[in-house]
Amino acid sequence: MPGAAIDKIDLQILAALQDDGRMTNVDLAAKVGLTAPPCLRRVRTLEERGLINSYHAQVDPIALGYSIMVFAMVSLKSQAEADLQAFETYVAELPQVRECHMLNGEIDFILKVVAPDLRSFQQFLTTKLTQAPNVASVKTSLTIRTSKNLPGVPIED
Repeated sequence: MPGAAIDKIDLQILAALQDDGRMTNVDLAAKVGLTAPPCLRRVRTLEERGLINSYHAQVDPIALGYSIMVFAMVSLKSQAEADLQAFETYVAELPQVRECHMLNGEIDFILKVVAPDLRSFQQFLTTKLTQAPNVASVKTSLTIRTSKNLPGVPIED
């Protein structure tokens, strides 16, 4: 069944789990109109097919001491594939970098970075990010507030 099409029930399962990954299989089955065993089989198939990549908790960064979130726009000196991959490998090892996206256009990468405070971010910026191999420039924008932060993608029947 790995190549099978996604049907309406699969979409309902994906939407429900995207909203609440801790939902029990019994509750999920009831929500999508199945009994528990076939629902669990569908979930396992969706996992095997890679439509469900992982389950995780969304934690409160401020409660854990990360009051600063910054978007850093990074331009590299070279856009050769080896240099792009070297940068991605470098930032993958930096725990403060929570997201890294390669862009098309003037900026090569945008990073979402968290820090406990501005001093910590400044130290990270000057000792880790601007010192990274092949970095030409870094422009940063400090977030003021987040009004929307939804995981995943829109799922419609």
